[in-house]
Amino acid sequence: MKKIQFDCIILLYTVYKTAVIFLDTIKIKSRAKINLTLDVISKRPDGYHNLEMIMQTLELGDDILIKKSGGGVTVKTDAAGIPSDGRNTAYKAASLFIKEYGIGCGVEINITKRVPAEAGLAGGSGDAAAVLKGMDALFATGITEKELLRMGAEIGSDVPFCIMEGTALAKGRGEILERLAPCPKFYVVLAKPDEGVSTADIFGSLDAGSISWRPDSRKVIKAINEGDKNGVLNNLGNVLEEVTAKRLPVINDVKAFLNLHGAGGALMSGSGSTVFALFNTEADARAAAEAAKKEFMFKDVLVTETFNP
Repeated sequence: MKKIQFDCIILLYTVYKTAVIFLDTIKIKSRAKINLTLDVISKRPDGYHNLEMIMQTLELGDDILIKKSGGGVTVKTDAAGIPSDGRNTAYKAASLFIKEYGIGCGVEINITKRVPAEAGLAGGSGDAAAVLKGMDALFATGITEKELLRMGAEIGSDVPFCIMEGTALAKGRGEILERLAPCPKFYVVLAKPDEGVSTADIFGSLDAGSISWRPDSRKVIKAINEGDKNGVLNNLGNVLEEVTAKRLPVINDVKAFLNLHGAGGALMSGSGSTVFALFNTEADARAAAEAAKKEFMFKDVLVTETFNP
């Protein structure tokens, strides 16, 4: 028994970096993401959109505790407004895992939330990804990353990237991934307006055929490969930003403010409503974050950094 437990600990630290297992319980961290580029290529027959985007993992994340139980799936969080039933992505991930691998018991999942909801940061998708990886370790199923990615795609478009982590080019609806070289390190300010937005509503309002400007992901990839921070900063772009900013004009105000306070570049993440800004030093990032808190009075203004496993 001791040898099995020891082997599990080594596996977890090697593969998942921030997970710890104690017999029938595992603690694992999920992580948020930002989009350095986001382009919408076309609408698909299934109602989704074909995308091309460069995604980057952040150090900021939720803490998730998964414990074996007598049966069923129970989810609890410390954040108001987060569903705990089948609408919750962590619940969906655990239920799918139990079904596909014939797990003979249930799980209790406790989530300490740090990633804002309805923010374009993949908070829910990150939780689902962490649950899939955590349950693989907890039940010693030995699933390949390819299989985890497949299950993740059934839960949500951002879940496969949240399983992979790091820096990646994503296509399709987000599930077709190409791992990239690690992006140069940036300190990141996240400023989320108190009003969130629905991803479905934003995509529903987008006319992909009328997009007049598109980000060039190839230029960003070239800059990443060369370790060229300015090349990354000068080519940030998100075609959804204009759509969301029509509903929340403060997004443009936040971008302008953070750029004036030393950001190398600022952009909306995903479908919004969070604006992220990239800095070379932690001190500059924290100073800009403090100024933004006083200026906009948002509940969520956070400082983190890029993360590559």
